[in-house]
Amino acid sequence: MRTFALRLRRAPSDRGALSLEAMVLFPVLIMVLLLVVAFGRVTSSHNAVDAAARNAARAASLERIGGSASSAGQATAREVLGQQGLQCTSTSVSISTGGFSARIGETSSTTATVTCVVNLSDIALPGLPGAKTLTSSFTSPIDSYRQRG
Repeated sequence: MRTFALRLRRAPSDRGALSLEAMVLFPVLIMVLLLVVAFGRVTSSHNAVDAAARNAARAASLERIGGSASSAGQATAREVLGQQGLQCTSTSVSISTGGFSARIGETSSTTATVTCVVNLSDIALPGLPGAKTLTSSFTSPIDSYRQRG
């Protein structure tokens, strides 16, 4: 009779195992999601900074004198960053204007360097820096036979 009683005994229940697994996996899934968001933000911000540097160098190369080239490049870079929706905590735009002093017929160029500090502190992920500094440079040729002032 005793062996019969052992046979009727149920196997241990798995009740609650699913909620325990969910409790362990949920924080991991949230961290992965936040990591994807951070990676996406840095990638799109880097693309915006690249576009700003490229457009700033092009705008500067179309000017005739260094002073207006610098102003045009800086204005274009800030405009592009605004159009891209990138909100930098600090922005720096540098335009090299040395190429405008070259004589007509000589090859010269201008370079735009855009630096933007992107805020990442709103993504609450342990180990993620609070901000990321993104820098991009682009060089555009100045027309060799265009009159310069």
